[in-house]
Amino acid sequence: MSDEEDKGGFSFSIGGFDISGWMLAVAVPVVSSIGGGAWYVFDLQSRFIAVEENITVVLDVESRVQTLEQAAADSDLRGLSSRLSELSTQMNTILENQRQLLDLRQRVDQSTVVTNTLSQDLDRYDTEIEDLWRAVDALDQPLR
Repeated sequence: MSDEEDKGGFSFSIGGFDISGWMLAVAVPVVSSIGGGAWYVFDLQSRFIAVEENITVVLDVESRVQTLEQAAADSDLRGLSSRLSELSTQMNTILENQRQLLDLRQRVDQSTVVTNTLSQDLDRYDTEIEDLWRAVDALDQPLR
């Protein structure tokens, strides 16, 4: 009987590697954390893409406003009152869209900070995993 079996520990062998219960207890949360981080990055990227699509819609409003201004300049005085009220409504909409765009810009900036922090965390996790594997290898071959 080996020392590990005397202690009543759990271990199994895969591809020539002896894996004990404590190694499994360390590896599962680390791998789970990395998977969660990858999911978060994917979700964040999807949200960025959605924000970019909304920004192009807001930017298209500017060309419509220019068209309306040109049409108002070309029209006669009879339709001026209705067109001015329409233009006023559209300008209010543009201002509201600009506020939303500024809010989206702030969210993008905040998301960039979160993404950078997440990237640093993932780099640290990678380093810790490599260190753990080196430690496992050192425990497996203590005299080398």
